[in-house]
Amino acid sequence: MNPRLRPTTRSRRSSRFLAAAAVAGLLLTGCDDGSPERAAPTGGPSRTPSQPPSSPQATGERTAPAPTGPAASRSATAEPPLGAGLHPLWPFATYAQAQAWQRSYREGGHQPWHLEADRTALAFVQGYLGFREIDRVSSRSVSGRHARIGVGPSAPEEARRSTAAVIHLVRYGPGADAPWEVVGTDDTTFSLTVPAYGATARSPLRAGGRITGVDESIRVQVRQPSSARPLGTGCCTPAGGSDRPWTATVSYTRPTDPVLTVVASTGGHVTEVERFTVTAVRSR
Repeated sequence: MNPRLRPTTRSRRSSRFLAAAAVAGLLLTGCDDGSPERAAPTGGPSRTPSQPPSSPQATGERTAPAPTGPAASRSATAEPPLGAGLHPLWPFATYAQAQAWQRSYREGGHQPWHLEADRTALAFVQGYLGFREIDRVSSRSVSGRHARIGVGPSAPEEARRSTAAVIHLVRYGPGADAPWEVVGTDDTTFSLTVPAYGATARSPLRAGGRITGVDESIRVQVRQPSSARPLGTGCCTPAGGSDRPWTATVSYTRPTDPVLTVVASTGGHVTEVERFTVTAVRSR
């Protein structure tokens, strides 16, 4: 062999280096088929420009899929319960209305009386039911999300110590600034048990319950929060005795609110309204 054609040590080393590089290149390009085994380039894990460094996809964390279809719809519109089997009577016809007030209160302190059970109970009796002479809180019990506020007249003197009804209120939604909502009354000597609480009602409506008293005269009204006047009134049913049944019928016009208030009242001995009781019925 011609000595001048014999490869030098440096040439042999260069040849081996180039061969090794070629093999490495084949290994890298041969696996570029989208398989999980594809090696990532050096310099850390790769991510697309649309993925921020802290996203679960960029860090390799597993995430649960977001709910879709009916489940997503229910989670977005579900209302926090007032309680098992309870219905909103007043001042809010729906939870959406209560939330709208809550936002307005947080933004500008609108109508803070919704946060006071006493004032809400009196506003329900005087403003909604129209019993103007019932203007005094006679008892008060608050336990968690529930409040029971006794109300009665402050005049005349002989009626001052009486309780016309005990209003049951519940916080409508979570949080300390959830408004109070009237859901019914706690009854003793005067009750309204027909129609059943939460039943679907139709006109004419048959109402009834039990009463203890002398020479009572019972008036029944059907009301809804969105109307200033009663949808219907039935008067006047005589009743009396000791725990005696009473019954009455009232016709009313077509309602628009989902929950209606049926209120029965009696009086006339000292004040026009001396006792009353309410229940909730559904219009649809």
